[in-house]
Amino acid sequence: MSRRRYLIAYDIADPKRLRQVIKIMESYGTRLQYSVFLCDLSGAESLHWRGDILDVIELSKDSVVSIDLGPTLKPAEINLLGLPRQLPAQGVHII
Repeated sequence: MSRRRYLIAYDIADPKRLRQVIKIMESYGTRLQYSVFLCDLSGAESLHWRGDILDVIELSKDSVVSIDLGPTLKPAEINLLGLPRQLPAQGVHII
């Protein structure tokens, strides 16, 4: 099963919805910054993630950005400045 790495960021206007989005994001990926996650997802997982997020956010008030960084075996390079962050290891992420 091929996986792709996604950089996902969000801006949620309501604290209750924010907590729900954080919980969803923590189940799919690794936190990189306060509201930025790296997620290695299969096609099916990507669809499930999208459905889970759409069930929570209000499209007229919230924003979620998903950037495809490519296959997990060779994702786009991520450069960090400042405090080091641990990036998720490549491979299977069980959710």
